[in-house]
Amino acid sequence: MKNAIEVSSLSKHYGSFTLDQVSFTLPSGCIMGLIGENGAGKSTTIRLLLGLAKRTGGEVKVLGADPEKCEPELREEIGVVFDDCPFPETMTLRDVRRILAAAYRHFDGARFDELADKFALPERQRIKEYSRGMRMKLSIAAALSHGARLLIIDEPTSGLDPVARDELLDILLDFIQDERNSVLISSHILSDLEKACDYITFIHTGRVVFSEEKDELLEKYVIAKGSESEIDALDPDAVVGVRRGAFGCEALVARAAGERLAHERASIEEIMLYYIKGDAK
Repeated sequence: MKNAIEVSSLSKHYGSFTLDQVSFTLPSGCIMGLIGENGAGKSTTIRLLLGLAKRTGGEVKVLGADPEKCEPELREEIGVVFDDCPFPETMTLRDVRRILAAAYRHFDGARFDELADKFALPERQRIKEYSRGMRMKLSIAAALSHGARLLIIDEPTSGLDPVARDELLDILLDFIQDERNSVLISSHILSDLEKACDYITFIHTGRVVFSEEKDELLEKYVIAKGSESEIDALDPDAVVGVRRGAFGCEALVARAAGERLAHERASIEEIMLYYIKGDAK
């Protein structure tokens, strides 16, 4: 299968919020980071991809099927991690293992045990006694242990320390070594996405601002620095946003236009912030 996810002109109306004509494609064997501020539409998009809400318009294919109509067998090939643990708080790790073994035809107990050990999850402690980070690790272990070809993950690094976050990124990179496997991951920790992702899709106020290969995106822009008059002299079509201060200006600029001034590499986080908060030129 060429693409794990295909989204075309996806729309959803929720009261005063509208997800408006969202389109992007996640090729198989890749990791895509879904970024944007709170309320931008990331979680709504994920719910529509999982068939947990009905779209107002547009088309969606997940592993080649419409998520509103796909069979239970296909759903087993999707691993899901939300921002909180889905298992009852009275359960222990053993209980979760039994539930997963009964729920999934291709549950891999050895893989689940391996991840539980890697994440140092206590076997007999009840989930209500787990920290937020431990609950997230349990969700990740469950999602990776039933033969999924696609992982859809919402804020997986929330509550994890830097070492555990790095371990998770290594697991995701190992997961896509099988080029049939893919990951869509939404996170506010953009430095993590910059390390692991092949593609970045940026949603702002319900619309896709860009959906591009990460390396091409990082090559596309620089942060140019200079006086107000130097920044104002730049081609306005090349400037995404400007920040003005008492001692000069900085602007996110297309690389070709910004390289004649003092400049530095722009991170994914800086690119997003300039799009959202940078003043127009």
